[in-house]
Amino acid sequence: MKQLKLKPKKEVAVQRFHPWVFSGAVAPTDDRPADGELVELFDHQGRFLAIGHYQEGSISLRILTHRQEPVDQAFWLERLRNAFEYRRQLGLAEGKETDCYRLVHGEGDGLPGLIIDVYRQTAVVQCHSIGMHQAREDIAAALMGLYGQSLLAVYDKSKESLPTQYAETVANGYLQGSAVAEAAIVMENGHAFRVDWEGGQKTGFFLDQRDNRALVGRYADGRKVLNAFSYSGGFSVYALAAGALQVDSVDVSKKAIELAEQNVELNDLPAGRHRGIAADVMHYLRHTEERYDLMVVDPPAFAKSIKKRHTAVQAYKRLNAEALRRIEPGGLLFTFSCSQVVDVDLFYHTIVAAAIEAGRRVRVMHRLSQPPDHPVSLFHPEGSYLKGLALEVE
Repeated sequence: MKQLKLKPKKEVAVQRFHPWVFSGAVAPTDDRPADGELVELFDHQGRFLAIGHYQEGSISLRILTHRQEPVDQAFWLERLRNAFEYRRQLGLAEGKETDCYRLVHGEGDGLPGLIIDVYRQTAVVQCHSIGMHQAREDIAAALMGLYGQSLLAVYDKSKESLPTQYAETVANGYLQGSAVAEAAIVMENGHAFRVDWEGGQKTGFFLDQRDNRALVGRYADGRKVLNAFSYSGGFSVYALAAGALQVDSVDVSKKAIELAEQNVELNDLPAGRHRGIAADVMHYLRHTEERYDLMVVDPPAFAKSIKKRHTAVQAYKRLNAEALRRIEPGGLLFTFSCSQVVDVDLFYHTIVAAAIEAGRRVRVMHRLSQPPDHPVSLFHPEGSYLKGLALEVE
């Protein structure tokens, strides 16, 4: 392996087990590694610190191990087995009421740059670093070794998540096995969902909202519900199954609305109580005359960099102010942000500003986050990206 050295006094974060090494901490070298290359990291005095994937950019190194060990097939299998055992402890790996879950959540599972979601008998791999993508065949082989015959296919969906200049040279596709039509229907808390990992958003389904969907189900009985940014209708299915009088699913994507309607039908829920609306959410909120007893506002990330954080905050404020204006007295608002650069406190104060603008008195019922199969490393708080509030509006 090539070697990188840190500048003096820059080793503290690594010794505290933070998984990233930023470019400003790395000492200049004439033998710069290639993107994706495995390198050994040393402090300025030549003492070994870690092994990780190198990549040009603000994050120069994503750490895989703090031991001098081979990153080989045995390494990948051991890390995946550790992740699997953790999910089994959560009750997610048995496939009874739920057969879809996140197996690997990047830094939270000691594998920065790697996401693996399991949908029944298919594992979907999404690599966010060049190094992980270059190891994809080894990762797929380790997955097959871990699951055995219970896993039929491994699909690589990394093209959308890799740096543009690298993504242009790769294509999504099956690393092991091939498409199995019946495997595209999965169960979550006893509800059935059709998942499109090849053409859908992210890896095909927003697994991080599982617990929050169940919470919405607790409050949906007898209410008129709006599911804004509904995608494939996860919140809508839970609300209808719990006894909602009416559910409107709104998403700008016609394909998403069609998928939501399919999922309502798949669960034998009354189609007459569900309305799919292909529309821009802000335009819909500003012009609709409908009022709702419960609203879910779960937009895509409005900011993916610090530079766009202010613009994102203003967008969250306008969106939630419009939502609050259209909630009946005593109604509930479940509102979320998945923008990592908008932290919990900033999101909270943004919703406070939205409530002031809308002129509504509001109680906080629940503070919401991501489920435990999307774990956050104690040493990497940046991994806590999903935040939400369940609010009662007077």
